[in-house]
Amino acid sequence: MLKIPSAISSLGTGLMAATTAATLIAAGHSVIFWGRTEESLQRGRDGAEKALRELEANGLLKERTPDCLERISGTTLLSEAVKGASFIIESLSENLELKRKILGETEKYCSPEAILASNTSGLLPSAIALSLKRPGRFLVTHFWNPAHLIPLVELCAGENTAPETTAQVKAFLEFSGKKPAVLTKEAHGFIVNRLQYALLREAFFIVDSGIATMEGVDSAMKSSLGRRLADTGPFETADLGGLDVFLSIMEYLYPDLSRESDPSPLLREKVEKGDLGAKTGRGLYDWTPEKRSAILAKRQKTLIRFLKEDLKDS
Repeated sequence: MLKIPSAISSLGTGLMAATTAATLIAAGHSVIFWGRTEESLQRGRDGAEKALRELEANGLLKERTPDCLERISGTTLLSEAVKGASFIIESLSENLELKRKILGETEKYCSPEAILASNTSGLLPSAIALSLKRPGRFLVTHFWNPAHLIPLVELCAGENTAPETTAQVKAFLEFSGKKPAVLTKEAHGFIVNRLQYALLREAFFIVDSGIATMEGVDSAMKSSLGRRLADTGPFETADLGGLDVFLSIMEYLYPDLSRESDPSPLLREKVEKGDLGAKTGRGLYDWTPEKRSAILAKRQKTLIRFLKEDLKDS
């Protein structure tokens, strides 16, 4: 049902909604935004257009951006946004009650055959689906930011998600040029956020324990694992290095690693002071607009290079 270019409804108009819409529009689908105001709808359209132009400028778009933009529309009426959609993705803020409320209302207006999805980055699908009468047609599709440049989409089914729903969405995403990773059991944070936060916990522990500075940790990661993990995941890395070697290291290293169940005091202190990172000009580092722009531009260049390599391999 979802393999052919189809009508998609995007509930939300923020950064994730816009870049998710852009990657699906680039694959040939049509997207209708739902937002609370005309201003928010324009923000979503502008964000999608920016992402599409980035793809076009780097030879990653099969059409011209203006042609793609003809497949974007928007409305402030939820009933209008979802009535003809076969795939409806919610990309609202990480608020469980809000997601339940909007998806519950959506179900009143959409086709019984439509698939509903949440772009949550860590909430359990079974918890979100409590407001739904048809939970078999619901699952999590966690696109990674920026969605138009990172191919991964984590698929997490809830307790009542029908197997065919997951299979349909997986096929739809593969058709759309994404790389879905299907969880076999629902879990907070899914796959990559669990790995990311385990890494961040140990990074804070290293700094809090005086083993190295933040600058040292960041530099070491970027010039080692950050490069190697692009081609070999953790299990492939272990096999290539020798499981006997990894077991030997684990036996003496594991007892020395962080087992903290609370966030780092350093992180909590920064948040309490209002030093929230690049968006406030100060966090774990000091940030200027120029520094932030330079790092994001460099990261974007790297992600585009990877996408071009993916196309060569396909």
